[in-house]
Amino acid sequence: MKYAKRFSILVFVALLGYGAMGFYFLPKATFQGELTRMALLPETLFGWTKEQPLLDVHLMEQAAMQEADVLVIGDSFSEDRIWQTKLTHQGYKVRTETWNSMRGICADFMPWLRGQGFHGRFIVLESIERNLVNDLGKSVACKQMQYHPNAQTDAPRYPPAVSFDVYGGNYAGKLSTGFRTLLHTFEYERRSQSHDFSLWTLPNDVTMARVKNGCELFSHARCNDVLFLSYDLPGEVDNSALDNIARLNARMEGIIPIWMFVPNKSTVYRYPDKQYWNEAERRYGAPNLLRMMQRALDDRMVDLFPANGTHVSTSGYLMMGEEMLKALQKAEPSQQLR
Repeated sequence: MKYAKRFSILVFVALLGYGAMGFYFLPKATFQGELTRMALLPETLFGWTKEQPLLDVHLMEQAAMQEADVLVIGDSFSEDRIWQTKLTHQGYKVRTETWNSMRGICADFMPWLRGQGFHGRFIVLESIERNLVNDLGKSVACKQMQYHPNAQTDAPRYPPAVSFDVYGGNYAGKLSTGFRTLLHTFEYERRSQSHDFSLWTLPNDVTMARVKNGCELFSHARCNDVLFLSYDLPGEVDNSALDNIARLNARMEGIIPIWMFVPNKSTVYRYPDKQYWNEAERRYGAPNLLRMMQRALDDRMVDLFPANGTHVSTSGYLMMGEEMLKALQKAEPSQQLR
């Protein structure tokens, strides 16, 4: 009986200690970025600290299909209508749809599009590198449009945060999340002290890599170390994607297609020698976003991709928008000659 009582007290103390540590560290497990959330690492170490530009919310308004000059079909890099503000600022009326709704550039795309009332001049087709081979392949294989409406397509969008408090945590999460974040932080501190530290594979498809000149390129506290998605591949983009662009361009007679391929974060910082963007530019005039981003890094642009996330910063989006604006303006004279 005496031993059972002591055991119960011991278990109670252990649970109390676990809870106290988890509760104490819980504010550290308030995540702003996808990668810090997936890796369970605190924003105090990996959250960006340099202020970003403030956007005019009116430039993010969605145009109706019938009035749009430009139709954008894209993924999460286009869904929030941030880079599009560079176009709307110049007077273009832009409508943005996602691949989830459109499903592809099918064989009957143009009759379907005209049936929706689109009489604009341009269509921008955006895809992140990791998905572009699949996106293009599905479009080529698609015979008939099957549009899936989404209530969020026309919902208002709001400017992204100019800044956030990396210390501004709360106690709304699970104790276990706080405790696991504490353990991951201890493990990071241990590993990062090694003189030959260069790479760490974390749970949930996250890799941490030490980046050359990291503190000139990032604003987070541990600026030499950056989080990436583990499944972003170092190899070249499959050549089938280039051939599929030609097949899809042939389906879009009467409008000007502009392809927008966003490099993976890993490609920009770790595998910058890929040639796909050069070939897409040479063969189809696609804006070379990889070259643009490499030049930005050469100029020591800070937080092009924040360390804690998979998407570009507001500054990065605006640079992308400038490239797309140039592409539209370059295509305007040929449109006027038709």
